Amino acid sequence: MEQQTTGSRQDESDVLYPDLKDNVGRVQLELLNCSDIMYRNCSIDGITRATLIYVEGMCDIKAVDEFVLQPLIEHFRRSSEVNKGRDVELKEIFIPSLQVSIVYGMKAALKAILRGETAIFTEGNAFVMLANLIKMEQRSIEEATSEKVVRGPRDAFMESLQTNTSLLRRRIHSSKLKLERMTIGSITDTEIVIGYMEGIVKESLLKEVRERLQKIQIDGVIHSSNIEEYIEDDSFSPFPQIQNTERPDVAVSSLLEGKVIIITDNTPFVLIVPMTYWSGLQAVDDYTDRFMYATFVRWIRYTFVHVSLLLPSLYVALTTYHLQVIPTPLVVSIASAREGVPLPAVIEALIMEFIFEGLREAGIRLPQQVGPAVSIAGALVIGQAVVAAGIISTPMVIIVSLTGIASFAFPLYNLGTAYRMLRFPLLIAAGILGFYGIVLFLIALSVHMVMLKPFGVPYMAPYAPLSTDNLSDVFVRAPKPKMRMLMPWLAQGKRERFPKRRK
Repeated sequence: MEQQTTGSRQDESDVLYPDLKDNVGRVQLELLNCSDIMYRNCSIDGITRATLIYVEGMCDIKAVDEFVLQPLIEHFRRSSEVNKGRDVELKEIFIPSLQVSIVYGMKAALKAILRGETAIFTEGNAFVMLANLIKMEQRSIEEATSEKVVRGPRDAFMESLQTNTSLLRRRIHSSKLKLERMTIGSITDTEIVIGYMEGIVKESLLKEVRERLQKIQIDGVIHSSNIEEYIEDDSFSPFPQIQNTERPDVAVSSLLEGKVIIITDNTPFVLIVPMTYWSGLQAVDDYTDRFMYATFVRWIRYTFVHVSLLLPSLYVALTTYHLQVIPTPLVVSIASAREGVPLPAVIEALIMEFIFEGLREAGIRLPQQVGPAVSIAGALVIGQAVVAAGIISTPMVIIVSLTGIASFAFPLYNLGTAYRMLRFPLLIAAGILGFYGIVLFLIALSVHMVMLKPFGVPYMAPYAPLSTDNLSDVFVRAPKPKMRMLMPWLAQGKRERFPKRRK
């Protein structure tokens, strides 16, 4: 049986009294107009000896009857007088496996009730017993929807904090996995868990994460993105600096690299800090396939990532300012396709990009059964119509379509969103200055990315600054025995992933 007794000097409004009626009346006053709060009296010979208070739908009613109410009734029947101040005897009437704690303050009791615990107020005792019989409806563990894999585990995080921490423990059977609990939100009082590997994570990184979380002053935390915006380094950067995942295997891999994870109650997405640019381009399948195929697919992904950003701008710059770079037969073909089109290439591109982003958004917001069909049909109909009407040229439709397909190659959704947003200012720069505008924009973007240091870790590491020991998992995915070293910005010292093989 878990025994946890807390007591300290309290203000008058927080003090509990031996009078059962007075204590229950104060709870009812605090929880006025809360129809889901249940009060169950334990009466013997017409005298109420105890009152159970719990939230309907948040506790196991059968367990309350079997393990709390019935033992209390039997105890009071055997007892000839009310047990005043006898904490241990009252606790020992419950079965040993039931988690029971004692608190001496009204505020702590109210917080526990609203968290889902069952409060047991008894006559003649200036304390309240709390039975942990929390049981809420929740969905079963399912496959991750935002991070699909061909070969890999099929379980995903869910909304239950306890379930999420257990998914980590299933994979790491080590006491070095530490899970620190704290609450954020003055109204919601949302529980979060900070996870890290002791002996691997840098103490400075862990301290920084704790301090930023403790500084959050907010009424409520609805989901993990509320926390993300409060602790990231540069809120005005288009690039995500905190990774999110719903896959336990990704979270565990990050822990073993020396990163810190933040699990938020009622949210299936776990935050991973810090995030680097290259980790946002790495997919789970890179580490389940053979290294040669994984490297080949990674090159394709990197190519499509940069196509999604640069292709429309390059087309606009070439057709507007640098026709001499294009082979003559291709120039003739493009010119004939653009004959009769009243708009300049940059306006064409902006219109088509806006239409494509609108169709994408509509496909997401519509019901799952009709969303993809509407977005595909809309793209076909609109594309054919604008070409037939002579408003948009055929090459521009092809360019925007290829760009849209390439934008789906991002493993991390919010990194893909950053590139989609950056396409528009890059298009304008290309329309005004041609290649010079593209080059200036890319230089400014590169400088910004190099200057980013989420939680003190360079965003472009291990390339800027250069760390040759960690280049085996960036442009290529080397065989796993060759990926020996953890990044020095994350792990303590120059730590190896595993000991060297004995010859």
